[in-house]
Amino acid sequence: MSCLFLAYRFTPARIYATKRAASLRIRAMSANAQYEHILTSRPAEGVALITLNRPKALNALSTPLFIELNDAVANFDHDDDVRALVLTGSERVFAAGADIKEMKDKRYSDVFKNKFLESWSLLTQIRKPIIAAVSGYALGGGCELAMMCDIILASPSAVFGQPEINIGVIPGGGGTQRLARAIGKSRTMELTLTGRNFTAAEAADWGLISRVSENVLEDAISVASTIASKGAIAVQAGKEAVNVAYETTLHEGLRYERRIFHGLFATNDQKEGMSAFAEKRKPTWTHS
Repeated sequence: MSCLFLAYRFTPARIYATKRAASLRIRAMSANAQYEHILTSRPAEGVALITLNRPKALNALSTPLFIELNDAVANFDHDDDVRALVLTGSERVFAAGADIKEMKDKRYSDVFKNKFLESWSLLTQIRKPIIAAVSGYALGGGCELAMMCDIILASPSAVFGQPEINIGVIPGGGGTQRLARAIGKSRTMELTLTGRNFTAAEAADWGLISRVSENVLEDAISVASTIASKGAIAVQAGKEAVNVAYETTLHEGLRYERRIFHGLFATNDQKEGMSAFAEKRKPTWTHS
């Protein structure tokens, strides 16, 4: 356990998942066996589920795990049958942090020259929406991984934090940057410099997550299913437009949004969607 970004002694989280959520996890375990550190499945039409699977290490994040994760999300991103993704861990822990065994003996020349951790953020380049379903601990890299996703749902047992200060470093996977944009400078500064963990209720109150859910995996898959039922081009355009809001000024963002909006008039789904609305019927999307 010393290899993880745990800020205090680990205690088992309470179990809030329903029997249906448990069955979804079992289904994931029996699916695709090509990976060692993750599990993949398709629990609903248009939805892919990725489960972090290093239970003995509390889902500690490592380069081998991210190689598999990046490969899986890239494959799903190119799969026309998948229109939304869900990323989760176990009921006890989403990801308790980065694997310190991998890092502790590295030197500056090594991490700088080899761009250590840079590949860990490739998740943010995926065009399809990714929903994080967080239960238990999401600390250090685990918190950063959740923030790389587009939507975060958390169980009441979820505990977030950036405790890297306790081992002599700072967050290196986006913690100081994404957290500040989500919850503001003052809170981010406090959490970064003290290493204090925070609850799912606090995360929801601050706007870091969408909401707290008693049945987080089931609800995440339901949200993903709703998204997957929409026109894929409009969904990807919507994700792109929202993300631009974090990267530019309001004036430029509004102009970008209008251009994307105008561009959707070149799609078949725009014609189908507006015609279906006018004719009071359900649209049939072709994702074209």
